[in-house]
Amino acid sequence: MATPEEAKLETFLQWLQPNGVELRGCKIKHCDSRKGFGIFSDKDVSDGVLLAVPLDLAITPMRVLQDPLLGPACRSMFEEGHVDDRLLMMLLLTVERLRENSLWKPYLDMLPTTFHNPLWFSDDELQALRGTTLYRATELQKKSLVSLYETKVKDLVKKLLTLDGASEIEVRYEDFLWANSVFWSRALNIPMPRSYVFPEMQEGEAQEIKHDIKITKSYNFLSGDQVKQSENRKKEMMCTTTQGDTVWVEGLVPGIDFCNHDLKPIATWEVDGTGSTTGVPCCMYLQSAAPSPLQIDQEISISYGNKGNEELLYLYGFVIDDNTDDYLMVHYPAEALNTISFSESKSQLLEVQKAEMRCLLPKALLEQGFFPLGNRSKGENNDGKVDQVPNYSWSGQRKTPSYVNKLVFPEKFMTTLRTIAMQEDELYKVSSMLEELVGPEGGRELSDTDVQAAIWEVCGDSGAFEILVDLLRVK
Repeated sequence: MATPEEAKLETFLQWLQPNGVELRGCKIKHCDSRKGFGIFSDKDVSDGVLLAVPLDLAITPMRVLQDPLLGPACRSMFEEGHVDDRLLMMLLLTVERLRENSLWKPYLDMLPTTFHNPLWFSDDELQALRGTTLYRATELQKKSLVSLYETKVKDLVKKLLTLDGASEIEVRYEDFLWANSVFWSRALNIPMPRSYVFPEMQEGEAQEIKHDIKITKSYNFLSGDQVKQSENRKKEMMCTTTQGDTVWVEGLVPGIDFCNHDLKPIATWEVDGTGSTTGVPCCMYLQSAAPSPLQIDQEISISYGNKGNEELLYLYGFVIDDNTDDYLMVHYPAEALNTISFSESKSQLLEVQKAEMRCLLPKALLEQGFFPLGNRSKGENNDGKVDQVPNYSWSGQRKTPSYVNKLVFPEKFMTTLRTIAMQEDELYKVSSMLEELVGPEGGRELSDTDVQAAIWEVCGDSGAFEILVDLLRVK
């Protein structure tokens, strides 16, 4: 007798075939309860193409707007600015999960019903993260998602279900949380052919299209940017949709999205716009990147990107032992600026100097601690690049705090902390110096390096260390 997982997989494979999906050198099978399903080598293929999925099967904003049942209502919501493209896809996932006769059911049944990211943690589990950036990001995101659900999503989902005559179905927050986790853990940033996205438009018309589609899948969770509500994120996240003959669109690609992550991936996904590589026009395909033929039943992994364990846990719900891409993130929360003395004046200085409110320290950089044996060269940041340094000094010699080149922390980040720590007399001296530089007629516009130079001129080595210790202390 088939297990539940085997029955789901068989139904899914029967759904893939009439939708044009070709499993050429691979198979899908269940790994375990935590990893779910994965993709494994099935046979050797000469061209290395393991799997081909037509882009028509992808869940994208265009697919939602073209849906025969939900499309008209979603288009109206979209054009009126009530939802953005990401929320469109989450609404579709939420609604289709609740519909008993959903055409997407074979695919949705294959997806996890719960997730291991911190949004799904119990209160006790979440307390284990207390004192970390991940804890703060999770708390903010949970509040944001609950608010978004109560003020917008719940009513929109009910409205869409009514179109299917299913108004009696109960809509729960957990359904939306599930859709949010599905999107962020599985969506890809797909480079689609312009002719596929705008099949009936001339180039000029495509340039003028108003409902933009996001280019980048951004996980800026470390600064908490993603926790803003959908309507507040819209202006920040929207960007140009076209690059030459390519339009970048976020979406879920059934089949491809069952590839798991590995630090040493053996495959990549590509888009074949013309069919010249796969024989399937406008498809996404899985290409072997292994230097030798794959072993039968070998799991086919891809890379989710160079992500540290904090980001991997936040997005995907797993961490990697000895992750070479791991890092320590030190972040001064922007909302804390409102609680410091002379916050308005300091905020203006931070804005002009283009202050860095956070820094990422790669794991390899911390092998010798915060005071490495081999100090960085003067003006060099953590990427090995040289920062622009001020060439103006009121005393005739550029003053830089003695700690700058003895720490692994970037110079600009330490200058940010020193700005925040300034006392009243220091703030007055810095302001006077900058007024002198601008001149009585205001003929010169201050640059970020001007402000940094003034702060270095006035301030000693104290202040920034105290803030740094507080940021590093686990509460």
